[in-house]
Amino acid sequence: MEASTIAAQPQTAQSIDLGAVKLRQKGAWSSGDYAVVGTTLQIVGEDLCEALDIRSGQKVLDIAAGNGNASLAAARRWCDVVATDYVPSLLARAAERADAERLSIAFREADAEALPFPDAGFDVVLSTFGVMFTPDQDRAAAEMIRVCRPGGKIGLANWTPDGFIGQLFRTIGAHVAPPAGARSPALWGTQARMTELFQPHASSVKTASRNFVFRYRSPAHWLDVFKTYYGPVLKTFAALDPYRQASLQRDLVALIDRFNRADDGTMVVPSEYLEVVVTRR
Repeated sequence: MEASTIAAQPQTAQSIDLGAVKLRQKGAWSSGDYAVVGTTLQIVGEDLCEALDIRSGQKVLDIAAGNGNASLAAARRWCDVVATDYVPSLLARAAERADAERLSIAFREADAEALPFPDAGFDVVLSTFGVMFTPDQDRAAAEMIRVCRPGGKIGLANWTPDGFIGQLFRTIGAHVAPPAGARSPALWGTQARMTELFQPHASSVKTASRNFVFRYRSPAHWLDVFKTYYGPVLKTFAALDPYRQASLQRDLVALIDRFNRADDGTMVVPSEYLEVVVTRR
C-alpha cells in the first residue's frame, strides 16, 4: 500500500515492475504501527457489514484486513471469519483484539493478488481501505470474484480521490514521486472503476458516498500520530531531508485546515470514501 501511488497516475502499467512496488508497499505498511490509526476506523467495518446485510453462519473473508476492523465486525455478527493480510504484525494486532473480545477469527498471511483459497469458498468477501492499494488492481479484483460464491457479496470501503485521505496521498505524492505508470489506488474510490472491475461478473454493483470523520485533539496531534504510526506518512518523511520535511509538514497542515470543520482548536475532518456492494452473478 505504497503511500505515493494514490496520486493521479496514467491508467496503464505496461512497464512498471509490480513486484517491486509491492515490496515497497509492504515495507511501508510494516513500519510504524498502523493499528494505532486503524482502530479509529472501526465504525467503517461495522457499517460495511450492515450494508452487506451479512447473516450469522456465513463464511466471510476479509482481504488486506490490517488490524481487523471488518473481521471483528463480521465475527460480532456470528459469521465464520477468515482475516488475511500480507503483513504478519498487523494480523497479530488483529488477533489480540479478537482474543480480548473472545471472538473466533482465523488469521492467515496471504497476498490479495494470489489468495490461497478455493473457488467460490466464501459467502462474503470484503475489504476496508486495504485491497484498493494492490499494485495489480485487475488481478486483485479477479481474486475477490473467484473466491466469492455465485449469489454471494463483495463489500468494499475505498477512499475517494477528492476526499481528505485521497488528498493526503496526493499531497505526499507531490513530495515523493510515485512509481511511473502505476495505477492510482484512488481509482477504487470511483464508481466508474468499480463498475469496470466487477460488473462483468455481477448481477449488481451498488455504490454510495460515505464519510469517516477523523477526530483528534488538534491538527498537530493528528500529524504527530500519522508521522509516528502510519507507515506511508512515516516513510515519506523519512525519505526527505529536513528542509523538504518542513515543506511537506506545511502542506499537510494546510490540507487539514481546508477540511477541518472544528473551530475550537481540535480536528474534526470528514474523509469521503466509497462504499461498494457487489452481488456476484
